[in-house]
Amino acid sequence: MNWFVLSLFLYFPEDKSEYLPAALWLIAFTILAMLTMKFVIRHSKKEAEKAKEYEKALQRQMAERE
Repeated sequence: MNWFVLSLFLYFPEDKSEYLPAALWLIAFTILAMLTMKFVIRHSKKEAEKAKEYEKALQRQMAERE
């Protein structure tokens, strides 16, 4: 019974060249995910710097009012 259930989901081709497209897609998506993550981190750092500058400007304004 277990073998039958697993055989519904698992497919191991005899011709190993069928693995090549899947491997290429996996590599491509991994690289794209890494590039996306770098972009998000860079953008986040820039936004954090802008937020710090904005906070400093607000503190200066509050100090001038006092």
